[in-house]
Amino acid sequence: MLNNFKTYDLAEKLFRECRKIKTQAYIRDQLMRAALSIVLNTQEGAAKASEKDRKRFYNIAYASAKEVQAILKLLDLHEQFKLADQVGACLFRLQHPKPEA
Repeated sequence: MLNNFKTYDLAEKLFRECRKIKTQAYIRDQLMRAALSIVLNTQEGAAKASEKDRKRFYNIAYASAKEVQAILKLLDLHEQFKLADQVGACLFRLQHPKPEA
């Protein structure tokens, strides 16, 4: 697995937090699929050789993070929402790195 990769670690933490959520089966299923997508696409993106490929997978993970956030907001789970927001911010930064001076 990845060492010293904050985004991946946060994605994994979010997945574990989502597993604890009790809600209707259809909502939980969608939540878990999206949370797993964040972890897997972050990992896959990190393994890609080209920047274009990495960004593509980070974009998929970012979209899944937004999906998780929408579900968490609907469920009024504010702490988990904050964690998902942090994951989303990290993924956004991976897609749009600051230009080097």
